Amino acid sequence: MDLTSNPILIVLLCFGAYLAGSVLFALPICRLWHLPDPRALGSGNPGATNVYRAGGWQPALTTLMLDAFKGWLPVWLAHMAGLSILVQAMVALCAVTGHMIPLFYRFKGGKGVATALGAGLALAPLTTFIMATLWLVIMWRWRISAVASLIAITSGPVISALIEPETLPLFGLLTLLIVVRHRNNLIRLAQGRETGL
Repeated sequence: MDLTSNPILIVLLCFGAYLAGSVLFALPICRLWHLPDPRALGSGNPGATNVYRAGGWQPALTTLMLDAFKGWLPVWLAHMAGLSILVQAMVALCAVTGHMIPLFYRFKGGKGVATALGAGLALAPLTTFIMATLWLVIMWRWRISAVASLIAITSGPVISALIEPETLPLFGLLTLLIVVRHRNNLIRLAQGRETGL
C-alpha cells in the first residue's frame, strides 16, 4: 500500500502518533510516586533516567515501558492496517517527534530514546533488540545513560543495513534526531562533566 492508497488513514495515524508521543509519562509517573519534577534533575530530560534519579527503578521502569508503548502502538496499528514499511516509518518518526517536541508541554520534550525503542520493536524487532542489548551492556559497564544511548542509536543504521535494510532510512533519521537532542550531553562528555546514575 503506497502513500496515495489511503491518505486519510495515513494522516490520522501520523497525527495520532504525534499526539501519543506528546504525552510525557515521566511527569505523571513522578506525580503519582510523589517525586520531584524530573526536568529539575540531571540533564533536565523528562525521561526514565531522571525518573530513576528521583525515585529508583520502579517508577523509571514504568516510565520506560509507557514511553516505549506510545511508540510501539501507532506503528503496530499501521502494520495491522496493511500500510507499507515507508508509512510505518513515517508513523514511527511522528511518535518520536511528539516526544521531542510535545504539543502538550509547550514543545519542550525529551530525547526520544524510549519512544524510538518502542517504535523500532514494532517495525524492526531484530535490529532494535540488538541495539537494546548493546545499550544494556554499555550501561552496565559505564553507568552513563547518554553514552549508552548515543552508541546504541548510532549503531542502528549499520545493524539495520545488515539485517533489515528496508528500515535503514528510519534508523538513519532517528540517529540524526536523537544525536542532535543529545548535543548538550556531548558537550558535557567532552568536558568530562557528564554524570552517571
